Amino acid sequence: MERYPGDDSPLVRPYLLTGGRSRPARTDLELITLVVAVSEEIREAVGPEQAEIVRLCQEPCSVAEVSALLNLPLMVVKVLLSDLIDRGHLIHRPPPPTTAVPSRQLLQAVLDGIRRL
Repeated sequence: MERYPGDDSPLVRPYLLTGGRSRPARTDLELITLVVAVSEEIREAVGPEQAEIVRLCQEPCSVAEVSALLNLPLMVVKVLLSDLIDRGHLIHRPPPPTTAVPSRQLLQAVLDGIRRL
């Protein structure tokens, strides 16, 4: 496997993990969509990344969290999650549609938090 100079982690091309796909089959996977595993283990042959996703999702986890915990690009994770949902290994709950405008107090708290970074 290829490696970056000074990097101990292997370089795995995203198209290898997704079977060449760059978009998930599902269009309802947003950053804050929660996914949870249906069972503790998968009884069919899957890649190590998909097995790790099922392990991580024993408790509800957002799409963004899965991406961060696996250190994989968001689109790659969406493709893998989409496959696992379609195979019945995961279930998901898209966030409810929001039409309300956030309060000024909430926006100020977010801005204050960003400034502290």
